[in-house]
Amino acid sequence: MRRVVGAAGLDVCCVMVFVVIGRANHDEGASLGGFVGTAWPFLVGLALGWGLTRAWRAPFGVVPVGVGVWAATVGVGMVLRAVSGQGTAFAFVVVATLFTGAVLLGWRVVARRLGIS
Repeated sequence: MRRVVGAAGLDVCCVMVFVVIGRANHDEGASLGGFVGTAWPFLVGLALGWGLTRAWRAPFGVVPVGVGVWAATVGVGMVLRAVSGQGTAFAFVVVATLFTGAVLLGWRVVARRLGIS
């Protein structure tokens, strides 16, 4: 159970880091409301990805779990951003896809290499 909670926590941290870096790079305020407004679509996507892939069964798996969680995080996140009137510029979609892929898959690859899975 601790491994599942730890893996979920790492995924949430990855999304939070993405949001913090993105907001800082665009000189957006450090308000809690702004942070939550940016993060929620991706966190919903992350949660949906965990549910669809049943990530709790193999949270350290890169394929299909990690890829599924990543795809849902970005895909659902972008749809929710669009529906809620937030930006989905092509460059943002590319950056979000690459960054979240690197971190959501990256920690899993490192964990596998270290034998933590």
